[in-house]
Amino acid sequence: MKKLIFLALAIVLFTACEKQMKRYTQQSPEIETVKMLIDNYNKKTIDISIYADSSKTFYNTNDNPMSPAEVKTYHQEREALYTSRMFSNEDPEYEMVLTDDGDTWVNCWLEWNATLAGNGKKIEMPIHLTYQFVDGKIVKEYGYWDPTEIVLNLQTIEADKEKLANEDQSEE
Repeated sequence: MKKLIFLALAIVLFTACEKQMKRYTQQSPEIETVKMLIDNYNKKTIDISIYADSSKTFYNTNDNPMSPAEVKTYHQEREALYTSRMFSNEDPEYEMVLTDDGDTWVNCWLEWNATLAGNGKKIEMPIHLTYQFVDGKIVKEYGYWDPTEIVLNLQTIEADKEKLANEDQSEE
């Protein structure tokens, strides 16, 4: 009977001392990778080497994923729209989550600031980004934000250009 009690006690001690995997943390190598990605974006250097070759990126959609090369092109094509653009360092939030299925995800909530080139309008926008990692590489990226203010301003800029062009033609 004593042996049974000692065996049960030993099992309890070993299972209690077993190192538990962190399911949620705010400090991890994956978070540091995302912070580096954000810093690179702010410096206008898009480093796609931290993405897996088969990575898929979805911005405000669940369809038509972009490859890492297409993500780089996406950002480069939009540079002309802004005189400045960057993620703010004010109160960013980062978390890494290990799901029940064993998937590693990093979520971040950031404030994005930009000044439109066409009219000087300053825009502040909250953005949520989430990244799935496998073997230290990003295999999926999702980005969510409300682009309404940007779209409306770009439409106004284009309408003003068209109006000005029409006025110039009518004066000739």
